Amino acid sequence: MQLETETLFLWLEPLLILFGSLIIGFIVKKISINYLNYLGKKTKAKIWGILVNSTKKWIVPWFMLMGFYIALELLNVRPNVLEVIHKTIFIIVVVSFTFIISQILSELIVSYEEKISSVAPITGLTQNIVKVVVFLLGGLMILHGLGISIAPLLTTLGIGGLAIALALQDSLKNLVAGMHIILAKDIRIGDYVKLEGGEEGYVQDIGWRSTTVRALSNNTAIVPNSRLAEAIVVNYHLPENMMSLLIPISVSYDSDPEVVEKILAEEARKAAEDVPGLLSDPEPLARFMPGFGDSSLDFTLICKVKEFADQYLAQSELRKRIFKRFKEEGIEIPFPIRTVYVKEKPKKN
Repeated sequence: MQLETETLFLWLEPLLILFGSLIIGFIVKKISINYLNYLGKKTKAKIWGILVNSTKKWIVPWFMLMGFYIALELLNVRPNVLEVIHKTIFIIVVVSFTFIISQILSELIVSYEEKISSVAPITGLTQNIVKVVVFLLGGLMILHGLGISIAPLLTTLGIGGLAIALALQDSLKNLVAGMHIILAKDIRIGDYVKLEGGEEGYVQDIGWRSTTVRALSNNTAIVPNSRLAEAIVVNYHLPENMMSLLIPISVSYDSDPEVVEKILAEEARKAAEDVPGLLSDPEPLARFMPGFGDSSLDFTLICKVKEFADQYLAQSELRKRIFKRFKEEGIEIPFPIRTVYVKEKPKKN
C-alpha cells in the first residue's frame, strides 16, 4: 500500500506540471493573440496579423514541451533515454521555429510586394527560394545541436550534388532561367506577353520550372523557363501598359479626305468619354494612310488604350459609331470593285 502511494505521488507531480503547462499555454495564447491583434489595429501594420497567423497554433505545444521537459527531471529516467528525449524536444522546437519563420517571411513578401518588387519581383520562385534557405538553416542548426559535424556532410553533398546536377540538367536549366527572368525584369507577373510560338496572355506566376501564362480565353499555357528565356517575346506592358490602337477605315473615292479625317477624330474623342479603357490623352487623330487603295481611299484612326485587353471593346465601339456617322454624313464604305477587260481575238478570214 505504501509503495502504491509513493508511486502515485511520484507520478502526481509530473502530471500536475503537464496539466499546469497546458493551462498556462492556453492563457498565454489568449493574451498574446489579443495583444498582437490590438497592436495590429492600433498601428495598421500587417506584421502583427502575420505573427498571429504564424504562431497561434504553436504556443500551446511549446508550453506542453516545456512542461514535459520539467516533468522528466522529476522522474527517474535512465540517462540515455533522457538524452534521446531531450534531443527529440530540441528537434521539434527547431522545426517549429523553422516553419514559423518560413511562413512569416513568405507572408511578409506577399504583403509588402509593392515595396519589395523594386528589388526583386515577387513570384512563386522567389518565395520558394526563401523557404528553402530557411529550412536549410534550420537543418544545419539541428545537425549542429545533435553534434554532427557539418564539414564532412558538405563535402559529401558536394560530390553527390555533381552527380545530381548531371541527372537533373533540364530542371536546373529551368531553375537558372527562371531566376534570370525574375532578375532581368523583362517579364513580370501581370504583364501581357506574346511568344514567338503563338502563346500569349497574362503572366500569372514564374515558378522554379515553368512560367504560367493565362490567355484571354481563360486557358493556361505552361511554358518552361528555359524556352521562355530563349524565345522572342513581345511584352505589351513594357515600357508602359498604354498602347496605340490603329484602326483601318476605307471610304469611296467620292469622299473628301479632310472631312473623313475630321469625322474620325471627332468620333474617337467622343468615344473616349464613354468607352472604358479608351484614352482622350494623347488626343486621337486620323491620317490619310496607307492612301489610295484599289477601290477605296484608306485611312488609319490612331488612338490610345490603357492596356492590351482594352483594345477589343474600344475597336468595337469605335467602328459602330463611325459606321453610324458615315451613314448620317452620306459617306459610302465601298465594296471591292474589280474591272475585267476581255480582249477579243481577231476573226479569221
